[in-house]
Amino acid sequence: MFLKSDQFDTVDLSDNEIVKLENFPLLNRLGTLIVNNNRITRINPNIGEFLPKLHALVLTNNRLVNLVEIDPLSSLPKLQYLSLLDNNITKKPNYRLYVIHKLKSLRVLDFIKVKAKERAEAAALFSSKEAEEEVKKVSQQEVQKVSDITEESQAPKVVAPTQEQILAIKAAIINSQTIEEIARLEQALKFGQVPAGLIVPEPPASGVNDGSGPMEVEFLS
Repeated sequence: MFLKSDQFDTVDLSDNEIVKLENFPLLNRLGTLIVNNNRITRINPNIGEFLPKLHALVLTNNRLVNLVEIDPLSSLPKLQYLSLLDNNITKKPNYRLYVIHKLKSLRVLDFIKVKAKERAEAAALFSSKEAEEEVKKVSQQEVQKVSDITEESQAPKVVAPTQEQILAIKAAIINSQTIEEIARLEQALKFGQVPAGLIVPEPPASGVNDGSGPMEVEFLS
């Protein structure tokens, strides 16, 4: 964070590409914190120890996704005003009731006053430990799903060799000078891989081998 001393009642850190809401010094004066238009995905679980007087927090347009990601805000003892607009978390089922349930002192959420009826509904919905555990379970599953998709998208794509490449590998085996090179090429052919440095020559104008001998193949050094 950018704060080093306890000098302000209100701080605006909007548009700073902040990823984590953490690393605060003890700020006894700070009452309002505005962090719009950042990339926040994580909040320090002990944020309340450093911002004991914080009563208004604006997190509009960040990257909070799962309900449990707002759990650390329950450590803010005086938090009354909170905005999470334009975060994907707001699209989750029972989002508003979950936030009201976790943040007991909250009076206004997303610029809408928290009603007594909502408090009663939140209390009833999340009255059991099993209900909260289910929220955590769903969140963990969603995180794992995103992780799996990311890994899959980053995995190298295996492309089967073309017929021309297969012919080139076979020709390279015939022209090889060492047993090691033959073994490497045969292994590549067996598993449908293209050996590094293989150059597939352009076919003759007729499109076929003239039969005078094996195809000559070059490798990049």
